[in-house]
Amino acid sequence: MESKVAFLLHIGILLLGANIGGIISKKLKQPAVLGQILAGMFLGMGILEKTELVHYLAEIGVVFLMFIAGLETDVNELRASGKSSTAIAVAGVLAPLILVSGAAYLISGNLISSIILGLISIATSVSISVQTLKEIGQLKTRQGVAILGAAIIDDIIGVILLTIVVGMVRPGTGSNVFIVILKILLFFLITIVIGYILVQILFKISDRVNVRRRIVPYAIITCLILAFISEELGVAAITGAYFSGVIFSMTPYRHKISHDVELVSNTIFTPIFFVAIGLGVELSTIGYGLAFSMLLLALGIIGKIIGCGWGAKLTGFSAKHAFQVGIGMVPRAEVSLIIASLGLKMNLIGDKEFASAIVLVIFTTLITPSLLKASFKEEEKQKAT
Repeated sequence: MESKVAFLLHIGILLLGANIGGIISKKLKQPAVLGQILAGMFLGMGILEKTELVHYLAEIGVVFLMFIAGLETDVNELRASGKSSTAIAVAGVLAPLILVSGAAYLISGNLISSIILGLISIATSVSISVQTLKEIGQLKTRQGVAILGAAIIDDIIGVILLTIVVGMVRPGTGSNVFIVILKILLFFLITIVIGYILVQILFKISDRVNVRRRIVPYAIITCLILAFISEELGVAAITGAYFSGVIFSMTPYRHKISHDVELVSNTIFTPIFFVAIGLGVELSTIGYGLAFSMLLLALGIIGKIIGCGWGAKLTGFSAKHAFQVGIGMVPRAEVSLIIASLGLKMNLIGDKEFASAIVLVIFTTLITPSLLKASFKEEEKQKAT
């Protein structure tokens, strides 16, 4: 009979694996996040399972990670990068969508499954890039800000395109596309209103009340509520968490909040999130339709680098910086798996296509930290000197 407190042992093993994986990875001059994901894959080979508790702790981890990214964002830079982020996101959606859907259609001749595969390839999982950029001190650069903005926009584009396709294929199954757009607009309206009210209140009472002592719990509460609202309105929870961080970045307490939340997040929740990614990897699915999977993987990576890089170049980035942006937009995770699971459930794709989605998520998650670190090698040297 399993102990009632066995979950304590599981969490302890997860954190131990995350720390050992991170240390080994750093010794090999790689980002800690890569070692944490690989540690999760190792633990998933019969040692631990991804329980419901681990799933929830991991969700808190990614919410905190994006909240901290929002806190470290310069609002003026974010505003200035709006045009760049939009161009990067749109080009980064079109290129992999055309390449992956086109190749899949030429091979299978099935238009719907090809489009679904294209949609799976477009959604960026910015959490991997955010953690890597934080580790190498490049999150606040123009490239880092552009990657954050573009990743949020391309997730929204992906949700809208998926709604259109599902609505066309299965009328009455998906939400009306206009309702989806309305919900997204409603989320941003709620965020702007909450943000404006909070910032005004904090500036007015900061002289009379010792806000600094009490601000962190209320910042976390705001983050969790906005993450919930964004998820309920069809925008990813991480988007709500990110924008709640942006709201508090405009207050005098951004460094206090960032320091305290980061202390808790980096010790417990964020390492569990990255180990949980590894735990969720089904290694047995990789071998199924391997050639097909590898082709779509290559096209998915090339599509993001070329598409996002081209969008960045058009909006004033140098060739080198555009390439860095392209690499930062390569990883896929949650949204891609959600689209793949929905496609399989609705019989729009088969097991081979689903396996290719798993391969795309696994490999782009594993290669991005190293590629991103290598692309910023010169900047790291300059920072060191």
